[in-house]
Amino acid sequence: MALAGTAPAFLRSGFGAPSDRINVGFIGVGGMGTSRLNGFLKHADMNPVAVCDLDSTRVDKAVERIKTVRNMTPATFGDYRKLLESKDIDAVCVATPDHWHAMPLIHACKAGKDVFVEKPLSYSIGEGRAMVKAARANNRVTQMGNHIHNDLPNYRRVVELVKSGAVGKIQRVAVWKTSENKGLGTPPDGPAPKEFNYEMWLGPAPKRAYNPNRSHFNFRYYWDYSSGMFIDFWCHITDVVYWAMDLQAPKFVSASGRRELTDDNAETPNFLEVQYEYPGLNVVWSLNPQGPPGFENWGIGAAFQGTDGTIVTNYGEHKVFRKGKEATDFKRPDPTIPDSPGHLREFLDSIKSRKLTTCDVEYGHRLTKGGHLGTIAYRTGRRIEWNDATETIVGDKDAQKRVTRQYRKPWKLG
Repeated sequence: MALAGTAPAFLRSGFGAPSDRINVGFIGVGGMGTSRLNGFLKHADMNPVAVCDLDSTRVDKAVERIKTVRNMTPATFGDYRKLLESKDIDAVCVATPDHWHAMPLIHACKAGKDVFVEKPLSYSIGEGRAMVKAARANNRVTQMGNHIHNDLPNYRRVVELVKSGAVGKIQRVAVWKTSENKGLGTPPDGPAPKEFNYEMWLGPAPKRAYNPNRSHFNFRYYWDYSSGMFIDFWCHITDVVYWAMDLQAPKFVSASGRRELTDDNAETPNFLEVQYEYPGLNVVWSLNPQGPPGFENWGIGAAFQGTDGTIVTNYGEHKVFRKGKEATDFKRPDPTIPDSPGHLREFLDSIKSRKLTTCDVEYGHRLTKGGHLGTIAYRTGRRIEWNDATETIVGDKDAQKRVTRQYRKPWKLG
């Protein structure tokens, strides 16, 4: 699918850049944002023209990095909305905490920018739907940062094996991730560092006193901003399941778990079992400090259990088992899925071609939605029934309220 729209700024040139270069602004340059910045800097046709973060120390580090690698000084911002006002920026990379993914993407699409956004796509299902709507309405190229999908060939080979029927009909998939086994500590609340705009960082989330554990990397362990290690890794490993099985959405979801750590003020579980009922397929997600029996050294993985065997995979390797023993002498299907130029390269190429990426916002929403439904089932303590056609939870008003969060004033979705 090709997207129509206004010619990107790189075709008009800007910031003194050659006209074949894509001008990118970076919104969020913490740990993941710095990693993405470094990745984009490897592509000569990308100009890092702007940097935005709510922590000025991070902005300073990103500027120095760009000066060192590219010998250029990007514009700097403390508010992404100011960055988006620049007509010379073609695209943005959004690498903020989960609760700040939706608004920058929606506003960027409306401003005519293409968007690379980190996984999980959204904080809630309602946000994800609004993000898809904004991207489609404004004909924008998008890519969710799910780099295992494209940066390693392993998933392609697994998808081909599953689809070829190498282990028969898949009836169940077990997915797992080892979780944290040490607490975050219990530091007291206090004033936010002067270089950190904490009020803006909270954004649509509820007003809370500043606590060192609640921001920067550890934000994901608090319900206000994310859904823990579960949602952090859901998109990475369940991607291969959705891809191989052409999954849409589950019909029923149930979950149980707990947080079992001492010296800790975090909230999300480090023990979690989620049962998904898709048409003709059960998927079980397990989160705990230990890997499954026999695969304790695999911190993350998925096992496709078929009528004639099992395929077990992690990011970089996979194994086939038949009758309880590893099989190595079977005929592999011919490769049918083209190699990828790389996750970031694909995004940049798609900006030029105006074609959808493989992890476009719509696929990102479909994939992330499953993780959000698991979180809702866990937090309500009930088995939920999902109507994907209307994107609503059937017969449970309390659970339905969690499909889209109520934003703190004055923030609005859209």
